[in-house]
Amino acid sequence: MNKPYEPPFTALPPNAAATHEVLNQAAQASGFNAFDDDEALCDLVMKIAPWAAEKCGALGALAGDESLQDAARLANEFEPQLRTHDRFGQRIDWVEFHPAWHQLMAAAFGHEVHSLAWTTQNGNGHFARAVLSYLWNQVENGVGCPTGMAYAAVAGFTGKAPFEKWHRMTLAADYDPRRLPLEQKRAAVIGYAMTEKQGGSDLRQTQTTAEFVGSGADGEIYSITGHKWFCSVPVADGFYTLAQTRSGVSCLFVPRFRPDGSQNNFFIQRLKDKCGNRSNASSEIEYRDTWSMLVGEEGRGIREILSHAHLTRLDFAVGSAGLMRQALTLALNHAQTRTAFGKPMAELPMQCNVLADLAIDSEAAMLGALRVARAADGMESSEHERLLSRVATPAMKFWNCQRAPAFVYECVQAHGGNGFIMENPVARLYREAPLNSIWEGTSNMMCMDVLRAMDKDSRCRDALVEELRMHKGANAIYDRFTDDLAGRLTLAYPHDGHARMLVTRIALALQAGEMLAHSTPDAAELFIESRLAGGGMHVFGALPDSQALPAIVRRAAVVRH
Repeated sequence: MNKPYEPPFTALPPNAAATHEVLNQAAQASGFNAFDDDEALCDLVMKIAPWAAEKCGALGALAGDESLQDAARLANEFEPQLRTHDRFGQRIDWVEFHPAWHQLMAAAFGHEVHSLAWTTQNGNGHFARAVLSYLWNQVENGVGCPTGMAYAAVAGFTGKAPFEKWHRMTLAADYDPRRLPLEQKRAAVIGYAMTEKQGGSDLRQTQTTAEFVGSGADGEIYSITGHKWFCSVPVADGFYTLAQTRSGVSCLFVPRFRPDGSQNNFFIQRLKDKCGNRSNASSEIEYRDTWSMLVGEEGRGIREILSHAHLTRLDFAVGSAGLMRQALTLALNHAQTRTAFGKPMAELPMQCNVLADLAIDSEAAMLGALRVARAADGMESSEHERLLSRVATPAMKFWNCQRAPAFVYECVQAHGGNGFIMENPVARLYREAPLNSIWEGTSNMMCMDVLRAMDKDSRCRDALVEELRMHKGANAIYDRFTDDLAGRLTLAYPHDGHARMLVTRIALALQAGEMLAHSTPDAAELFIESRLAGGGMHVFGALPDSQALPAIVRRAAVVRH
């Protein structure tokens, strides 16, 4: 009888492989509330929309919840998978997600990140919803795409009889991921599919065509044939899209299922392999005799889509500010709980300057974005807010989205080599940060939009100057900068390579005004001196000498140890 196998060595005792004791690692950034523990944000909400504080606190707790942080990690690590056919060979055009994605979607939609602006009976609803979006972007950014699209989609459904049920189901504070006709679901998710290979951001180059079929209970029906190069959330229940009709480019809505319950001709060709935003599925699609409903007037599709765009642009300005806040929270937590040269890193003079600089930049990004949200609340009742929104929305979208990658890069630096490892959440933010500047109009497009707004209606320029002069007399540097800017705005600015300089000045002036109105005097003064006086040299950590720097760092920290 053969002897049982014996290894040619003796097993080592359990502790024999230990070479050192693990010391001086940063603490886990969890167990905090991104709303209740954020002094600057909490103070602002209590001024503008105190009724929303409870909702904000409930969502803020999720940002500091370790289990939801892990869900964000899993959703990005286990990416969506395209399933064009089921196991029986039938075409299904579906995407499978890790359960963590559905957990995150349920949390975001359940907390009204997509809908509060439209459902609340209280004032400043767009502002309050923007705060929720800001908080959610400190949880997981991929889900911010479907919540933002649902928020904008409601504007397209409102007041249009054929879309009454879509309107109601999109507003539901619920999430139903099942692939079923709308009549069998609890809630709807909405997508957009506009960009084509040849046109990019120039929607006038749309080649997809749509033929009129007839009219009925569902409005005017068209049959679409063509392609779309970018379609986000291809498992959505319905999609806004563009196609050439007999009158020009028109906006149409494509349900996943036809009214008779059969699957619509919506073919997913492949998923995009993106640099960041890995949890969220983006795709290329084809239409072939696809059933669709006209939205708005035929031939005025770009105008219709742009009526939603100011909301998605607002949401990207808010989203980038939220992403910056999450990166700051991680950097502060790391620097405050890891020591170097005998003291916490956050207390080292050079690192303290960097962290304080990041803190005031993050606060200014938040205040600027939420000022635009307040303008959205006043568009129907205030001519000043309507005109200001036309300029401030693209300006703030441009600047916050432009600023985010450099900001997150500096937060990676605060972590050292640990920050460049993908299991560290700040590395995920680093890959995510550039995206919002591309979505819904690149930086150049935003600058062009600012110039076009002032060219088309000089009152937009006047509203901007009026807004900036509300804070006149509070700071001499601010006064000189905004007086100079007002003079520049009176010029016939050419549509050439100088627009970014002008729009950067507009965004910084708006942020500075909000800092004067809502931040601490020390933080506002340092922001203005470093951004408006020209001494910052576009590098973080170049703040002037100030005894207030440690206090600014402490005020910005939300994780307490």
